[in-house]
Amino acid sequence: MAAHTLIAPCETPRAAGFRMPAEWEPQAGCWMAWPERPDTWRLGAKPAQAAFARLANTIARFAPVTMLASAGQWGNAVRQLDPAVRVVEMTTNDAWLRDTGATFVIDDHGRLGAIDWQFNGWGGLTDGLYFPWDADDAVAAKMCDLERARHFRAPLVTEGGAIHVDGQGTILTTEACLLNANRNPGLTRADAEACLCDYLGASRVIWLADGVPDDITGGHVDNLACFVAPGVVLLAWCDDPADPHYAVSRAAEARLLAACDAQGRPIRVERMPMPTPMFLTAEEAGGLDRTNPRLSATAGDRLAASYVNFLIVNGAVIAPAFGVPTDAAAEAILTGLFPTHEIVMLPSRDILLGGGNIHCVTQQQPTARGA
Repeated sequence: MAAHTLIAPCETPRAAGFRMPAEWEPQAGCWMAWPERPDTWRLGAKPAQAAFARLANTIARFAPVTMLASAGQWGNAVRQLDPAVRVVEMTTNDAWLRDTGATFVIDDHGRLGAIDWQFNGWGGLTDGLYFPWDADDAVAAKMCDLERARHFRAPLVTEGGAIHVDGQGTILTTEACLLNANRNPGLTRADAEACLCDYLGASRVIWLADGVPDDITGGHVDNLACFVAPGVVLLAWCDDPADPHYAVSRAAEARLLAACDAQGRPIRVERMPMPTPMFLTAEEAGGLDRTNPRLSATAGDRLAASYVNFLIVNGAVIAPAFGVPTDAAAEAILTGLFPTHEIVMLPSRDILLGGGNIHCVTQQQPTARGA
């Protein structure tokens, strides 16, 4: 297989003085997209729309929210959303704004930049979830234009859910996504690291191997692990040896404990229990249109649920709740890790049924401050 060649523009974000802030840094807003695909979202996306509206209205208590909606769904979205939520007409292929939207960066002069990753539907024609994906690939540039942010089109095929940063030079990602031939055939680890650091304003990459089993993205890090403070990573953990995530969580912890961040600090790992196992019901599967064989969820499929898939926003953590016994333990752990934040647990099964959760459908915009 031919090696993947990265052709970078004349100036990368890092060379221009930009970096991606940590999620706990001040935010100017949050972006989402309105769901409507009937092969992703059951019952014509009505339950998902209610869940997205509840999520957007909750986030709007802490930061301005922009919801992207198609021309046909714009009025429906407006009527379900709080008046504080800005609704912008925009064509998308689906509603996973973490992956398709701009990854915002800032510099010390108060300027806002936006990274526009190349998007191929989580695997292109080989393993991707749908085709076409051209409208999704255009979303980041449109967001950039709306915010008058400096636009950086990246030479790498990846998604926003495949990365987490600490804002101090460290990136967390998985080999399962970044080094997969369905994204970047023949890409070397060294080239991937150089590109990630150049575009996110970082200097060190911590590589985990696989993501959460049954994750339809192929193993996004935002379902597995995330930074919760400098030098501290929260890891989705499993104590059941019969569960496929048992081995994944232990392999990830071993790599984290062997690593140091960009500032030379050893990584401290905090464990977050995986939710009680959940599966797609026959009723839920029956509500999906069967127009796309790539989105062929069937009754009995395990859902890739994770409490790590939360959003940090100004003064709050918005986290998924699933109505299972482990919800209380997850809330207690988040309360301990974020003592100055309000912990909001939102019912999120209808987002999970689409294949992701709260972090997957949101994209924060940092506050660009002057030096």
